[in-house]
Parts: sequence; C-alpha cells; structure tokens
Amino acid sequence: MTRADAPAAPATGDRIGWPVWRLALVIVFGAFASGLDASLTNIGLDTIGADLHAGLAEVQWVATAYIVALAVSLPLCGWLGRRLGPGRLWLMALVAFTLASGLCAAAPDVGWLIALRVVQGLAAGLMVPAGQTIIGQAVGAARLGRVMSTLGIAAALAPTLGPVVGGLVLHALSWEWLFLINLPIGAIGLLLGLRYVPRGERGGAAPLDWWGFVWIGGGLPLLVYALTAWSSAGTMAAWPVLAPLVLGVAGLTVFVLRTRRRANPLMDLGLYRRPVYVAASGAAVFSGALMFGAALVFPLYFEILHHDGVIGTGLRMLALGIGTAVALPLTGRLTDRYGGGLVATWGSVAALATTIAFLFVGADANADPVLIEVLLVLLGASVAATAVPPGIAAYQTVHPDQLPDATTQVNIVQRIGGALGGSLYTVTIANGLEAGEEHAFRGVFWWLTGSAVLALMCSQWLRITLHRARTTREPLERTDEQ
Repeated sequence: MTRADAPAAPATGDRIGWPVWRLALVIVFGAFASGLDASLTNIGLDTIGADLHAGLAEVQWVATAYIVALAVSLPLCGWLGRRLGPGRLWLMALVAFTLASGLCAAAPDVGWLIALRVVQGLAAGLMVPAGQTIIGQAVGAARLGRVMSTLGIAAALAPTLGPVVGGLVLHALSWEWLFLINLPIGAIGLLLGLRYVPRGERGGAAPLDWWGFVWIGGGLPLLVYALTAWSSAGTMAAWPVLAPLVLGVAGLTVFVLRTRRRANPLMDLGLYRRPVYVAASGAAVFSGALMFGAALVFPLYFEILHHDGVIGTGLRMLALGIGTAVALPLTGRLTDRYGGGLVATWGSVAALATTIAFLFVGADANADPVLIEVLLVLLGASVAATAVPPGIAAYQTVHPDQLPDATTQVNIVQRIGGALGGSLYTVTIANGLEAGEEHAFRGVFWWLTGSAVLALMCSQWLRITLHRARTTREPLERTDEQ
C-alpha cells in the first residue's frame, strides 16, 4: 500500500497536529466551491436567461437541476466511499465538478446548461459527505468537533460571499465567469488533494443494491423537488407539488422497508437503532431548517423590505456569515469538551432569543440598520452552535468504517429539513405580501422562531440521550459486532 493509498492515522492525544489541519484545509476547497457555486448561479439567473433567450420558467431549472441532482447522488456516497476509498471519491468528485463548471461556461443554450448543472450537482452531492468521512477517519471521535468545524466555515462563508462576488462579476464581466471562477478553486484543491488527501482503503463494499438505489435515488430528489416547487406554487395542493411529493415519500418508504430485510443494503439504516444517533438526526433536521432558512430569508428581507440592491444585500448578509465563521472554531472546541447535546441546546436558546428579537424589531422597515447587523452576527453565531454539534454527535457514535453511511444520512436529513424550512418560509413571505411587507416578514420570523423552538427541543433530547449513555457507561462508538 502506498502512502497515498493508506488511510490517515487518527490524531492521538488532545493536540491536533498540523498534518490533520492541513488535510482539513484541503477538504475545505471542495465544500467552498460547491457552496459558492449555488449562490453565484442564483444571482445570475436573469442575466443567463436574457443571454440564452430563455424564459424564467426554463432558466429556473438551472438552479433547480443542481439541487435535485445533488439529492440523487447523496445516497450513493456511502457505497462509493467504501468501494473506491473516500479520498479517491472526493478527488473524482472535485474533478467532475471543476470540469462541469468550465463546460457550463461554454454551454451554447439553456438545455445544455441545465444538463451540465446536473453533472455539477451530482459531483457536489458526493464531495461534502466524502470530505467529512476523510476528516472523521483522520482525526478520531474525541477531536472531531474542532476539525469538522473548519468545513463549516467554508459552508457558512460561501453562500454569503456569493451575492457580493456574483454582483461584482456580473457588473464587470459576462455570466460565464460565474462558472469560470470555480476553475482556479478546483485546480488548487485538486493539486493539494493529490498530494495530501489519503486515498483510503477500497473494495470493502458489497455489490451495489441497484433496486435500493432506484427507490431512494428516485424518492429523495422527488421529495426535494416537491418541497422546492412548493415555494413557487404557493400551495401543497397543486399537482406539480403533490404528485412528486407522494411519489417521493412512497419511494423512500419502499427503500426503508426493503433495506430492513437485506443483508447488504445500500445504506446501513441499523445506525438508527442507536438512541444518540436518532436524537442527533432529529436535531439535524430542524437545525437544517434554521440554517438554510436564515440564508434564504434574509436576502429577501433586505431586497423586499429594505429595497437594497444585489450588491448591497450581499454586503449586509456578510454579517450572518461572519458570525457563523467566528463562532465555529469555539463551537467545535466546546463540542469536543462538553458534548454536542449541551452545546446545541445553548445554541438553540441563543437562536430562539435572536429570532424573537427579529420578530419584534426586524419586521419594522425603519429598524436601525446597525441593530439589524448586530442581530445577524448573533444569529449566525447561534446557528453555528445549533447546526454543527448534532452532526458531530452522530459521527461520534459510529465506528470509522461506518462514517461513509453516517455522513451521507446526516447530510440527507439536514438537507430535507433545509428544503422543508426554506419552502415554508418562502411561501409565508409570498402569501403575506398581500397584507404588506412588514406583515410578511413578521409572519416568517414567527416561523423561524418556531424552528428554533423545535431545534431546542431536539437538542435537549440529544443532551439527555448523551447523558443517559454516559451514565449507563454505554459506548458511544461501536463496532458492527457490538
């Protein structure tokens, strides 16, 4: 086995050495590129449609195809990680994402652009879970929070930088540069990855459960699409929402029932027999709704209620990303020391207090802009402390060999929560605008407050479950034999 093929040795002792930090910084390139790409493209949809002579309904698929394709590839990540090694999978996904970005810039019409966005989404759906698996196997459970939080910094900054960067790019250059900007990021990540990312062991997967993949590979994107379409249709009763919703839920139900009877399933759902893992997954759903919801609501808040332009909105949104990025290192360290349940509980309390403040202060069109920016920083910090610890707690309950499945499953439930919350918030704003802008955003701040309450309840559930596991001396990290 060569040095590149060997799995990274877990960090020993409390101190985390430079090789592990270097590995985490390399993995950040993939997370940053995929997060930046989504926000950049959303900014440029009108310009892309005008240049490619496509209507709004058609060009909207440039964004939707990326989200749906990401949901298609997520279920395969665990199996591919065991089959190829997580390092090889990450490198291949980064190459595919980078090449697809360059081809997107050369797309001759909107049909080709949508097809290439599908390729981008498929690659992005593999990169983040594979990167988390690499880090988790390299650092060990006791130090996972501190290192995993580096990925969170990229995930937090990319969406908030996207509107600013996208606005500047469209002001000075053509829309093609929204995709070409990924080329140097991908190239640097690939060069560093080839040198420093361990390839991992390969060949440890059973034959692919094709029918299992058909059911979840069809059901999950249909569910995500239905939730996305709900935000556009404004009602669940519309056939473009109801039909994929029913089919998506049916596909996921068949997948779960089928997987429980198979010896070598596509994903190990047996992880959900562990109380801590179940509680962490529940917390991930509602923290996902809060995290993705904040990133969706506040650009609309500045554009609609405060009438800011694209660049102005992006600059004001930086406060949310800065709050998250600054809080993440502390969140990771506290999670390693006190456990994900306690940190997520206090993070949820802070998020609840901040959303209540927005409810009574932020819905006023004449609110003090400095106060709004301060609240955004506090919200970003509290969201970091709410969203990151549950995932870390889930990963700490599994054996390193089970990390590919765990990272895949946590990403799935968090994204479902994000899609559900994002659509609910968008529909609330759209329906509330008939009664006035302030009424619309007061309504959506109520829903954000409700999401914070649910996140608090699940975080408390996780805290109690972790405490019970430690009190009964139940091991958090288990092997298959246990």
